[in-house]
Formats: sequence, structure tokens, C-alpha cells
Amino acid sequence: MDDHKWWKDSVIYQIYPRSFLDTTGNGIGDLNGIIAGFDHLVDLGIGAIWLSPFYPTPDADFGYDVSDHCDVDPRFGSLDDFDELIQSAHKRNIKVILDLVLNHTSDQHPWFLESRSSINNPKRDWYIWRDKKNNWQAVSGGSGWEFDPQTGEYYYHMFLKEQPDVNWHNPEVRKAQLDVVRFWLDRGVDGFRLDVFNVYFKDKLFRDNPPRIGLRGFDRQRHVFDTDQPEMIPFLEELREVFESYKGIYSVGETFNATAALAAEYVGDSALHAAFSFDFNASELFFPWKPSWLLKKIEEREKFFRRNRWPTTVMSNHDTPRAASRYSHNEDDANSRLAMALLLTLRGTPFLYYGEEIGMRDIKLEYSEIKDPPGKKYWPFYKGRDGCRGPMQWNGSKFAGFSSVEPWLPVHPDFPIRNVELQKKDSNSLFHFTKNLMRIRKENAALITGSYSPLDSGNNKVIAYLRISTEQIILVVLNFSSNKEKIHIHRELENSQWESLLNPGHSPFHGNGSLELSPYEVSLLSTRK
Repeated sequence: MDDHKWWKDSVIYQIYPRSFLDTTGNGIGDLNGIIAGFDHLVDLGIGAIWLSPFYPTPDADFGYDVSDHCDVDPRFGSLDDFDELIQSAHKRNIKVILDLVLNHTSDQHPWFLESRSSINNPKRDWYIWRDKKNNWQAVSGGSGWEFDPQTGEYYYHMFLKEQPDVNWHNPEVRKAQLDVVRFWLDRGVDGFRLDVFNVYFKDKLFRDNPPRIGLRGFDRQRHVFDTDQPEMIPFLEELREVFESYKGIYSVGETFNATAALAAEYVGDSALHAAFSFDFNASELFFPWKPSWLLKKIEEREKFFRRNRWPTTVMSNHDTPRAASRYSHNEDDANSRLAMALLLTLRGTPFLYYGEEIGMRDIKLEYSEIKDPPGKKYWPFYKGRDGCRGPMQWNGSKFAGFSSVEPWLPVHPDFPIRNVELQKKDSNSLFHFTKNLMRIRKENAALITGSYSPLDSGNNKVIAYLRISTEQIILVVLNFSSNKEKIHIHRELENSQWESLLNPGHSPFHGNGSLELSPYEVSLLSTRK
């Protein structure tokens, strides 16, 4: 692969449209709100945006139950607004990536309404129908099969019953889905994030999944026959051919039940450009925020993403608690800075979730305020994904400048002291730290195309690694301790002439090649070969 693809150089900013900026006064963010936010993204240094679904939807799963893949939900705007968004983004050298939900549709999609109308309907085989169930479970709980009294058969849904899975074995479905891809490519989009792409195909024989130990029904099965089927590989080759028929298109897959090993299988010259392995997205309960665990995850990812496989780095998204909520238990942004430094200095394309640049926290909701279906179903053991989807905090005015009316979800109560306007005025803020790191990444090739090499710092409270290009070495050192810490580096590195990228003119080393770090300090040092 060419080392100078735009998606290697760029930081990609994920926008959840209904929570970014409301310009119509309906309490829901919209496409024009995204356009209005472009100046902020340019100031930050963003190279591309990924838009979560804005298509027409009955909102059973807030956009991921699509009822028309080739239109815009009127609450968000129109196709004309979308065209303006593309033009406005490209004028600012910002690429646009869309979220494609092709595993399933809404049960209100015209395809499904036809499919369920009768057993003999031409679109019956566009979905997965059977006269009896197997043991496949739904992620949302219970059987993955829903009985339809109108036709006396069951249809399959891996997620909500309002999200029936399409039948990817049907050539007509395959053609229709690729037509959706071309529809948006023809409107000028620069790439796609493919929702749960590795579950498109299911076992043709509908064999039962073997059992395993787990807490819920879905976890008590090994997903051998409802995910990762062999047909996926030739389809990705076909999809890549479509992408290559346009210029500079990028594809990244949301790997369902992701591991680094599994995600890497779907990345390559004739497959996807990238696939999420979600190395740092686990909850704090299962992912201690400490150097030993982080280094283990980085090492695992590096093991599988080699040669022509390019990784991604993600700290937060619309499905997981925000990084600041997982690792910062007060208003202090020290751990948020460490998370941001990892995001922007590790090998791979960084994906920055909206609001992370100012350290937004999850909103806390009462049961009556929950909108997310899994949150309603499993409260209080699981409170859903609403927490990480709170309105963007633009300023200290009412509703944080997101809307002129009560938003669809409450604004976090810390918005008067944590917002874009306030942090832009404070040179020591997380916003400026993030902006500075993004500038440093852009100006130093070693942080983009350089290899990754871990260093044994001799201190288990510190992470240290090198990013190495043909002309430059960058030493990244992160102190996870609330105390001052000291590390020693290899003698061959000690003899180099080092420059501090974050504090120009600062002499980083003390005697004997030791480097002393302040509490929670991020240090980036550069030397030329």
C-alpha cells in the first residue's frame, strides 16, 4: 500500500449527527449543524469526518434501523443539504465518510414490507425466513427468530426484532446493496464505515451454534455459523473493486466480536483498507488503565497488523462509555491527555469521537430518560448507550449552545465549565493540547508512517515507545502516575541530540541518560538519524 494515502495522514472525527448541533430548533442535531461546525474542525486540524446514520429511520435503534438507504431523514435535512455538506467539507479539505448499515434494515423498509407481505412475494428471499427456528440468539436478548403470524414463518434478526437481517446469499440483494454504495459515491463521499460487516453472511444450512459458558444467551454460544462466514472474503474483493473504480475511497469495517487477529483478516490490498479491533474500548472493569495492560494490547495489535495491514486507534465511540468517564473520575483531564496522546501517537489512523477534544463525560440518566432500547430492557444492570451520546457542549449558554430548545438527550451539567468556547480561550486546556498534538503528528512523518518499537523503561508506571521513520526517531513517554517518575533510556539513544516537540527548547535529559517526568506528563522527543 502507498504510505501517503489520505486516510493514513488524517485524524478522522466521528460525528453522531443528532447530538452535534441543532439549527432547526427541534432538539435534534442536523446536517446544517455539521456544516456550521466545520470551522471548529478546521481549527482543530481534522482531516475527515465519519457521520453516524442520518438516513430515514423509525428510531428503534436511533438510526441503525434504516428505512431508506438513499435519502436523508427530514429531521436531519435533505439530500440538497447533504450535497452542500459535501461541497463545504471538500472546500475545507475535509473528507466525508458515511456509516453504511447493510446487514439489516428497519422492519419498515419497503424491501421488508414486501418480503413479509406473502410467502410468494418476489422479495421474500431478500430476508432470512424459515418455518422453524434454530438456536441462534439475538444480541438484544432472546431468540434471533421472530414469528410473523401473517405468513406463519420466522424471520431472523441478530439485533432488535425491528432490524431484520437481509439475505446476502441472494444475488439481487447483493446488487441492490452495491447500488446503495454507488449512490453515495456518486454524490462525492470519500469512504464508508461498514456497520457489523462480518455478520453479513450466515450459514446456508442454518446449523446450531455450539455452546459455551456466558452470562446471557448470546454469550452462551460460540458464533460459528452466524458470523464470519467464508463468503465474506470474495464479497470484500468485489466491494474493493467498486471502491477502486472511484478515486481515493477509504473503507473501514466495524468488526463484530472484534479481536486484533479477526480484524486483521479482513484488511488488505483486495479487502478493506482497515477494520476496527477496538483495542482500547473495553470498560474499566475488564481493561485496567495501566501501562502493563495497554502495552499488552498494543503488542497484540502490532502482531497482526503488519505488512499491508493498517491499524486504527479508537478510544471512544457511540457504543461505549467516553474515555474521560472510564479513566477520569473527577474534573481533572490528566488521564484524558494520556488517552489523547496514545490515540495520536500510536501507529494507525486515529478516530476521534466528537467532544473528546474537550474531555466530555457521559451524561447520567434516570430510567425515565433512557432512550436506548437495550438500556430500557436491562436497566439497572446495563444503562444503554445514551450516556456517550449527549449533546455537544459548544458554550456556556442554555443547552450548551447545542439547541434553542430542550435537546433529545440532556446536556451534561458540567457544560458551564467544560465547553468549546471556554477551552479555546485557555491555552492550557485539553482542546489546545489535542490541537497541538494533531499539528505535531501532521508535521512529523515518523508519527504517521513510522514503525512502532516498545522500550523497556524500567518503570511499570510509565509507557515508552519509539516511532521510527527513515529520517527521524520520536520517543513517546507517558507517565501514568500521580507522582514524579524517572526512566533511563538505551545508551545509543542517549547520545542522540533530542528536541522536545511539546516544549521546544526544553532540555529533556538529566545526567546518565535519565528522563524525569512530572505527574501524568506526556513527553514527545525527536531526533534525526
